[in-house]
Amino acid sequence: MKYPIGIKHLSLILAASVTISACKEEAQMKEEPMIDNVLLKEWTGPYGGVPAFDLMNVADVKDAMLKGMDMKLADVDAIANNTEAPTFENTIAELERSGAELERAMAYYGIFSSNLSTPEFREIQAEMAPLFSEFSSKITQNEKLFSRIKAVYDASQKKPLDAEQQRVVHLIFTNFAMNGAALNAQQKAEYAQISKELSSLYNKFSDNVLHDEENYVTFLNKDQLGGLPEGFVKSAAKIAADKGQEGKYAITNTRSSMDPFLTYSTERELRKQVWTNYYSRGDNGDEYDNNELIAEVLRLRRKKVEILGFKNYAEWRLQDRMAKTPENAMALMEAVWPAAIARVAEEVADMQAVADKNGDNITIEPWDYRYYAEKVRKAKYDLDSDEVKQYLQLDKLTEAMHMVAGKLFNYKFTPVPENSVPVFHPDVKVWEVNDITTGKNIGLWYLDPYAREGKRSGAWATTYRSQSSFDGEKNVLASNNSNFVKPAPGEALLVSWDDATTFFHEFGHALHFFSADVKYPTLNSGVRDYTEFQSQLLERWLSTDEVINTYLVHSKTGEPIPAELVAKIKKASTFNQGFSTTEYLASAIMDMKFHLADPTTIDVDQFERETLAELNMPKQLVMRHRTPHFGHVFSGEGYATAYYGYMWADVLTADASEAFAKAPGGFYDKELASKAVKYLFAPRNAIDPAEAFRLFMGRDANIEALMRDRGFPVPVK
Repeated sequence: MKYPIGIKHLSLILAASVTISACKEEAQMKEEPMIDNVLLKEWTGPYGGVPAFDLMNVADVKDAMLKGMDMKLADVDAIANNTEAPTFENTIAELERSGAELERAMAYYGIFSSNLSTPEFREIQAEMAPLFSEFSSKITQNEKLFSRIKAVYDASQKKPLDAEQQRVVHLIFTNFAMNGAALNAQQKAEYAQISKELSSLYNKFSDNVLHDEENYVTFLNKDQLGGLPEGFVKSAAKIAADKGQEGKYAITNTRSSMDPFLTYSTERELRKQVWTNYYSRGDNGDEYDNNELIAEVLRLRRKKVEILGFKNYAEWRLQDRMAKTPENAMALMEAVWPAAIARVAEEVADMQAVADKNGDNITIEPWDYRYYAEKVRKAKYDLDSDEVKQYLQLDKLTEAMHMVAGKLFNYKFTPVPENSVPVFHPDVKVWEVNDITTGKNIGLWYLDPYAREGKRSGAWATTYRSQSSFDGEKNVLASNNSNFVKPAPGEALLVSWDDATTFFHEFGHALHFFSADVKYPTLNSGVRDYTEFQSQLLERWLSTDEVINTYLVHSKTGEPIPAELVAKIKKASTFNQGFSTTEYLASAIMDMKFHLADPTTIDVDQFERETLAELNMPKQLVMRHRTPHFGHVFSGEGYATAYYGYMWADVLTADASEAFAKAPGGFYDKELASKAVKYLFAPRNAIDPAEAFRLFMGRDANIEALMRDRGFPVPVK
């Protein structure tokens, strides 16, 4: 499963504000001796300065956030109260370099929020959420500031600036306008109050899901391990021991533990229990239930955008996305949906036939889907997922990703000497990233691969410092984060093909960060239905011969993966696409439908059931993210009415992948790779995404490649 870039707190603070610059030139910094909180201090050391992760402490968080926001607001007030006529330099450029102290503190806050959450931190987080919202409102509702921004914007419409300046002005002006900068005083107050209420609800939503992930653990006895792979059993034993249950085996309430258990366990009742725990997160009818909270979020979102003159939240949100309108987004999903559920029917028939042949006397239920799909995979393609897994070692996959980065981006990844760069947990490893030709340092890559208590579920990428050049070139500090179950001591970490794909996906985000070549920090902002494209594109290199033949070696023997097994993998490439496409699309369609519906008296659970019934959702599977734990959409606003973006980006991905497949040098064609870096990766948001894609492909994208890619019938024009 792919997860979004970024961290919840960033969307809360910056969604309605300008992007804060990574740092300031020394001459422009406020007096450093006045800063006594380590989380606010300028980063020192190698690589242009690095976060002092070894010194961070929860006790410093609240003070850092409060002081950091005050510093940012002081910067903003200085810009707003400048008596000189508004210009790009004294208004927009100054905004770009404002709030460096808060930006540094936010890097630490993000670690506590996503990687090292504790009850103590969650109390601070709940207290800070409304304050962050008030802070954002103070910026976007600063009339003097917006007046200056608008003056620069209006002037740029008459006399355009250079291309990057023009884009920055457009993005900042649009962001302020979308977030109520032009409202009257009464409307602004109401808008700010709603934003504040929402911020607290988002925080509560996340805490509820995390509670259910941490507290619904299934412990097994030795006689309940039927079908489970050896490596998984060893990991489960260690997790149980760590939880004080020596001699038992723990199935945690996370995808990385649930998914393999449902795939291999022969214990049907236990499969049902583990499935129920996972898909009932936030939906257990207790104090951590999210259903009414979601209803209130929907009501407040509708009320908020109505103040701005929009009919619904989706219409407001999509105006600056590639899709532009909810109708366009729905049209794409509705074009794919019939083929997806038709394929599910075929997959279920195949599974039921296997169950009947085995005399299992069952009807396929959702907790059976992965188990019997695996049996069908073996029967149809003679492909055993656990056999494939023996060749997918995380360390080797990491090497493979670095090789791909070298071939496509000219990057060399080198582990930093131990203890030379601070880390926030012993599991975190760090590599320096250099240009192969010049030796120039691009930045650092942090990898935090393992699940732990207090770490949010899923996989994601983020930056601690983004590239920009207008105040001196900034080295990029980027991070990939996963939730692999840590192997027993001395054992290799083996992952599924899907997990390997996700690993490459998130690394694609990191490469997007590293390859950025923009002048202004705001140009690093992503367009939500485009930002997954680059990472989805990088997934395709996992199945290239250069990766398979060199890095897929057996964990015990070291032997390369046999050619006949590779042939089976490629032959089965569209296997189970009904399941993966339908579970994803169901979530994406529900996201949109929720925000188009009248939220006045909405019953979330009933609306989910009835909408899925209208869609003819197959009863043998569920949404990838059921509504009560749909963090993409309800723990913040980054993916609200935008979860369709993965499918939108996949249209672009399939199209671009076909271009690489047809190139003289295939996926490692130097000319096409250079063109991809130039137009698809380096510009970030400095170019309109649709135009960037046209510059690469020479035309707009179309859906045919996506349908071919998934093995679905191509629609007749």
